[in-house]
Amino acid sequence: MYPVVFHAVPRAPAVAYTFGSAAVKVRRSSTAVYRVKMSKHASQQRNELSSPIPDKLYFRIGEVAKLCGVEAYVLRFWETEFPQLRPNKSGTGQRLYRRRDVELALRIKRLLYAEGYTIAGARQVFAAEVREPHKKSQPELPLRRGSEADRVDARLKKLRAEVRELLGILSAPPAVPAKREVAERVAAEEKLEPGRGLFDS
Repeated sequence: MYPVVFHAVPRAPAVAYTFGSAAVKVRRSSTAVYRVKMSKHASQQRNELSSPIPDKLYFRIGEVAKLCGVEAYVLRFWETEFPQLRPNKSGTGQRLYRRRDVELALRIKRLLYAEGYTIAGARQVFAAEVREPHKKSQPELPLRRGSEADRVDARLKKLRAEVRELLGILSAPPAVPAKREVAERVAAEEKLEPGRGLFDS
């Protein structure tokens, strides 16, 4: 049979706390406290990453506060600081958040708490996105190059040339034909002899 060996876990030093006139010595088990804190922190991160927003049309402020993990007064404060966060209000004055409002509140929370922005800095992030919306919203799609693309390019060049030609024709001043040219044209149309008028017999 194998001998059983017990390993001694180092104990945390005794810490003195004073409450009023009484001094109390408390011995903490730092490893257990550390494990509890770490497991709470890890579960919080999992909840933040995996908490899907329920498929509802409207959310009340308490529901949004639970989804975001903040108090309701924080959401009301964010409404004053971020003009993008404007929930509708019901007839009784309750705030009704839509899904985009909830997503925006989650984004504000991430900017402020996780990424360390100040409120002014988070406002600047949103302002920068408004100035340059196409850069982050949708990347450019690569074009397929090949015989089909070459044919399309050739056709576009031909159409551009035709449009330029039409533009040149339309922008040129109209030429005033001479009287003789007009008479010859009319005569040719009516098959009359040149030099004879309509009433000449």
